[in-house]
Amino acid sequence: MDGQPTSEPAGFIRSRGMRFPKHPDIMQGKIRRLLRNNDYEAKETEAALRVVREGDVVVELGGGIGYMSTLVSTKRAIKSVHVFEANPNLIPYIQSVHAANDVTNAHVTNAILGTRKGSVDFYVREPMLGSSMQKLEGEVDPPSVKVDVLNAKTTFKDIGANVLICDIEGAEVDLIPSLDLSGFRAAIIETHPQWIGPEGMNKVMRAFMDAGLAYYHRGSHGKVLAFRTDW
Repeated sequence: MDGQPTSEPAGFIRSRGMRFPKHPDIMQGKIRRLLRNNDYEAKETEAALRVVREGDVVVELGGGIGYMSTLVSTKRAIKSVHVFEANPNLIPYIQSVHAANDVTNAHVTNAILGTRKGSVDFYVREPMLGSSMQKLEGEVDPPSVKVDVLNAKTTFKDIGANVLICDIEGAEVDLIPSLDLSGFRAAIIETHPQWIGPEGMNKVMRAFMDAGLAYYHRGSHGKVLAFRTDW
């Protein structure tokens, strides 16, 4: 059952019926525990299961460990999910998670989306999940790689996306209002009010409302907000 931890096959951690390879640099303490207890991204999981429908084309900004893309692919008969992840070191792991769960309709791209094409610096750290596009206070010349920036409007149109899932660690305050969200039926976004403040939260909320997406209370919980064009 989804609500109870289950036994896990050798070499994998099992969560909500999904399998995650036991990568030594990714499957560390807290993540292992949350996955095993079916508590990993629990609020986002509830939102996705309420929002995502059969036949949807999902775009995910910030792929993480491949959890959400695997969830929507295995729990809902979606057409496809398109993952954009900035951390180049996570791409092989996300792909291994998809393979372990027989996901064949997921597309993973090492890039971020923005208003115009280009590239940005991405700072690589240990542990791997601590990497980001921002320098940390006190860091001096941290190692970095260049990551492509793709035009969001063109990408959304080419994909035919109608559902947006987004967790980009505070960058939502700048990115979301710059995107053309008019083609989306629904969206799930993890906000970071502790970083973006009330003005940032209002800016993000307004962007969805201006695109005709209403706050969906049944899919929202705390910092995880869901939006739909209709209820």
